[in-house]
Order: sequence, then structure tokens, then C-alpha cells
Amino acid sequence: MKILVAVKRVVDYNVKVRVKSDHSGVDTANVKMSMNPFDEIAVEEAAQLKESGVATEIIVVSAGLSQCQEILRTALAIGADRGILVETDVDLQPLAVAKILKSIVEKEKVPIIILGKQAIDDDSNQTGQMLASLLDAPQATFASKVLIADGKAIVTREVDGGLETIALTLPAVITTDLRLNEPRYVTLPNIMKAKKKLLTIVKPEDLGIDVAPRLKTIKVEEPPKRDAGQIVADVAALVDKLKNEAKVI
Repeated sequence: MKILVAVKRVVDYNVKVRVKSDHSGVDTANVKMSMNPFDEIAVEEAAQLKESGVATEIIVVSAGLSQCQEILRTALAIGADRGILVETDVDLQPLAVAKILKSIVEKEKVPIIILGKQAIDDDSNQTGQMLASLLDAPQATFASKVLIADGKAIVTREVDGGLETIALTLPAVITTDLRLNEPRYVTLPNIMKAKKKLLTIVKPEDLGIDVAPRLKTIKVEEPPKRDAGQIVADVAALVDKLKNEAKVI
């Protein structure tokens, strides 16, 4: 059984992002980039499923610039068997990525597709749902536990009211939440082994996919700065401020 995992190259979560002076987007020049944390959890889950004997091969896919090879190699070091880079300089949007993944899933005949629930750069939280719709396959989003048995995926997912457990017939799409697992530390020997694993590079046109953007970003701004806090003398002063200035009470 094959598992396909999608990974995205994003600005590292420890980096304080800067908005470009023309407000057209985020400045990524000379900025540390890494694998989207939710995607790293997805790779780890696939590796654990393979180690438990559920899967025989893990295919990791990324779409974007040639530099995405770096995160594909990281995924290969975690435990993926081979990688596919769909190379393009177009700013890919969720629907384009979903169409790319659909083409690869159908070509590879993959029954289990695992993605991070969202990317930390755009927080779209759309690709997994769009992919499931295009494939006409069941989906489980925000997974905190995954069990594969008897041709089904038993997934515990986080919902507003608590936890929900559902059973999906394969093929199925699963998106990962933070509490699904703790990604392993990538060791140097595995990094060296990853350099020898197969990494195939294709273009969107090779897959027959039109990745032209359908949405246009009009303006990107930094969040407004928070006002400095105030120290009050006693509870009475605090209540007065809440009542008269903040108008909370």
C-alpha cells in the first residue's frame, strides 16, 4: 500500500516575517525557509504507518521553486521513499495544488493521502478539502489519531465540541492536526541516505495542469501594534478603567 504526503516550503515558524515595502506580499529574501510544520507531522505519520507494516512505500510531493528540493530531502530523511517536485515559479494557490496532487494520486494509484491541515504562510486550510472533492473521496480533517485496518481509515478528529471518530473507506484524504504526533529528529545518517533516494522533477504542463492564479492579492499589511499595558494601583482603579475606558463592564 502506498501513502502520498504533500509538503510545502514556507518561511520558518521562528522567523519574524516582514511585509514588502510595496505591500505586495511577505519579504522572503535571505529568510530561513523550512517545511511547513503541519506537513512535517504528516510525513511523520506516514513513516509510522510504514514502520507498523501498514504501508510499503511513501511518496512525498512538493510544488514550487527548485529550492523545494531541500524540504523533499528532509522528508526523505524522515522516512519517505521517493520524492516528486512539480517545479514552477508561479505562486500556487490551493486549487492548483489540489489539481496537481489529484493527477499524481491517480497516476500512482495511492489509497492514502496525508496532508497538513494548513500552511502557516497563508492559513488557507483548503487544499485537502479540494483534493478530496476532485477525487470524489472521503476526507478526515484535523486528525489527532489515525488507524488503518481492514481497508478503512479510523480517524479521530478535533472538532469544536471535542473529539469525533469516523471511519473512511479507502482511498481517502487525511489532514493532520498538531496533536497527531511529535515529528522525529532527523539524524545525519538518514540525511546522507536521503541524498541517494529518487527525486523526480516534473512541470505542471507535464501533468496537464493549468496553475495560473485565480485570486489576486491586493494588499498585505502587518497586524496593528498592541497598545502598551498599564499598571493600576488597586482593584478599584482596575474596575474603574474597565467600566469607563474599556467599557467592558
